[in-house]
Amino acid sequence: MKFTYYGHACFAIEVAGKHLLFDPFITGNPLVKGFDINTIKADYILQSHGHGDHIADLIPIAKNTGATVIGVAEVIGWVMKQGHDKVHPMNYGAFDFEFGNVRMVPAAHSSGLPDGSYGGNPGGFVITTAEGVFYYSGDTCLSMEMQLIPRYAAGLKFAILPVGGNYTMNPDDALIATEFIKCDKVVGVHFNTWPPITIDEVHAKRIFEAAGKELILPEIGQTIEL
Repeated sequence: MKFTYYGHACFAIEVAGKHLLFDPFITGNPLVKGFDINTIKADYILQSHGHGDHIADLIPIAKNTGATVIGVAEVIGWVMKQGHDKVHPMNYGAFDFEFGNVRMVPAAHSSGLPDGSYGGNPGGFVITTAEGVFYYSGDTCLSMEMQLIPRYAAGLKFAILPVGGNYTMNPDDALIATEFIKCDKVVGVHFNTWPPITIDEVHAKRIFEAAGKELILPEIGQTIEL
């Protein structure tokens, strides 16, 4: 699987010949300069919740690519009101898509939509494919719910976790989360975008290494084979 990082909590996974885009927020990111969102490929867009720093570029990218948007029902209702009806509403449950199985799981956070309406339950995704299983937690604090992840899909290939703190887990919390989800390879997201979520990257990588685990903190625009 190929992972491409677009900054903050926006990334893409290329799997089974499909491009999966997560939480599209690019044009409002102060760390992203001169990037044209019209160059992004997406067959599916998976939306963890409705906050602006995750959903800001969803509609233009969805309309440009014709992607199917997957998310909680309230977010999907908002998407349809914006004039995009290629959607798949979910809540906490599982569904088989052409690229694999998607299970939406709880995230301990909040959610509201750009127009101020209710954004439904925030969530994460466990995605099972022929190329492996991975977990994206969405925005969340450390939660005991994460202990269920290995029961849904044993043998995670990697996990994508927020590490910026303040609004979500910090690196120390994410390290504990690896024990809950039984996964030793983590791609960190949701860090360094603004001062409240700036982290000490050296410390973060050191504590993971000391625990015999791997923390990848990608550069914006970087593509990694996972």
